Amino acid sequence: MIATGIMIVTGGSRGIGAATVRAAGLAGYDVCVNYRSGAAQAQALVEELQAMGRRAIAVYADMANEADIMQLFEATDRALGPLSVLVNNAGGVPSGRHRVDSILADELDQVLRLNLGAVILASREAVKRMSTAHGGSGGSIVNVSSASARLGAPSLWMDYAAAKGGVDTFTKGLAIEIAEEGIRVNGVRPGLIDTDMHAATGMPDRVARAAKHLPMKRAGTAEEVAEAVLWLASPAASYVSGAIIDVAGAR
Repeated sequence: MIATGIMIVTGGSRGIGAATVRAAGLAGYDVCVNYRSGAAQAQALVEELQAMGRRAIAVYADMANEADIMQLFEATDRALGPLSVLVNNAGGVPSGRHRVDSILADELDQVLRLNLGAVILASREAVKRMSTAHGGSGGSIVNVSSASARLGAPSLWMDYAAAKGGVDTFTKGLAIEIAEEGIRVNGVRPGLIDTDMHAATGMPDRVARAAKHLPMKRAGTAEEVAEAVLWLASPAASYVSGAIIDVAGAR
């Protein structure tokens, strides 16, 4: 099924975000690729989508900053038109492992703002544009959570896991709140996914070490997560809202 519409992918320059951008282009979407530090990667994705015949833009926004979030949506309005799909993918974890007794308040604030606050504020902006109660035509929000929301990530990233647990709760609540306004809200919970996030947090061998302990004995790929995101966003999932799909290899 070929979808058409305008999609914003936050944190879209690498990893799961980049795989989602590519899949969206193949599915027929015009895409706003949000980035914070990967300007060159975001522009390369824009060029890939343009080569497919799609419209695409790259927009800088720190998703932990409310003003940047609002500017991201305004830039999409101007360049691409009415929003159809928001993929709340931007997120991040602290560098290295840590226990609760070593968490710093400033670091905690950043983790919560980026991984939970950004999802809520970006969804607010999407609802203002897509809700039939605001004159919109409906749409879809897909939130990228984490299997750590179920598992807790003890002695690793419990603050991140707690934020993602909040994303799951928000996904369920928002789906009910706007169910009559033409917007579906769903989530995906990736497990161990082979992206550059692990190296960026100082653990380049984490995937190789952890994969052998998983039921499938391998990590997932960003493309496998993107397929779930695109299905939830698409008309094929027209009666699916409030669902959270685990993409975690049976873990």
